[in-house]
Amino acid sequence: MTRDPRICVARIGAAHGVRGEVKLWPFTEDPMAVIDYGPLTSKDGARQFEVVRARIAKDHLVAVLKGIATRDDAERVNGIELYIPRDRLPPTEAGEYYHADLIGLRAIDSAGAEIGKVLAIHNFGAGDIIEITPARGPTLLLPFHDAVVPTVDLDNGHIVLVMPQEIDGDSPQNADI
Repeated sequence: MTRDPRICVARIGAAHGVRGEVKLWPFTEDPMAVIDYGPLTSKDGARQFEVVRARIAKDHLVAVLKGIATRDDAERVNGIELYIPRDRLPPTEAGEYYHADLIGLRAIDSAGAEIGKVLAIHNFGAGDIIEITPARGPTLLLPFHDAVVPTVDLDNGHIVLVMPQEIDGDSPQNADI
């Protein structure tokens, strides 16, 4: 499986104030690491951004970007995802993965039957959740831990899923709903 040579490390949010500051939503373990990665580029590579300074504010950063000096400038860049070359990131430890490496992997069962594809990884505060898009039916939200995902095989482009015996809300009366 060919991996994208770039990783999305942040997304620019709404303008903050009138002096060109923006809300910045980092996707890095250390939110302030986006400052250290050097120039960040838009998804298409056409625009380059540099975080001059930032401060932590609740669940995001408030950042000053080089060349963004007014509220109007800040509003024009709202929603832009920021990327860096993968080789600027540290290598992962055993059992650690960049979300970008998991998204799009095939999800199979232990016998090799196709279940679907990895759509996203979420964390709502109680641990990582893996979202699987099956061939048909609603997406599956499952805990992302060894009991449910015992194998992640990046080289062959798949994960192995062991479906939990019971999922909250399931009962014989509504199991097929």
